[in-house]
Amino acid sequence: MAVTQGILQWTLISECPVPNDVNDILVEGEVAIAAYKTFRDSAIFTNKRLIVRDAQGLTGKKVEIYSLPYSSIYMWSTENAGSLFDVNAEVELWTKAGHIKVNLKKGIDIRKFDKLIAEAIL
Repeated sequence: MAVTQGILQWTLISECPVPNDVNDILVEGEVAIAAYKTFRDSAIFTNKRLIVRDAQGLTGKKVEIYSLPYSSIYMWSTENAGSLFDVNAEVELWTKAGHIKVNLKKGIDIRKFDKLIAEAIL
């Protein structure tokens, strides 16, 4: 995770199985739907929020968890990858917490990602 000019940014590398330990932080009635690998950890979509687990430090034992309820998202945009030199897709979220940018590496289906957000918010 990096903070640049007041924008929170994450890069998702690939879709992955939902980590087993995420169930420990889910509330009653909350279900994990999909998960994506970040450089050191994962981002999990549930039916109520987006959870990003950010391992910190050399050992990665310190973990910061970001929890973004879908109700705090005002607007989003998606941009698919372009040509040979533009291989990353991008998602931008405008939220009560500020502006969040999510980069999606090649191989992540941007339209599936877009649908996950739409189904959660609309």
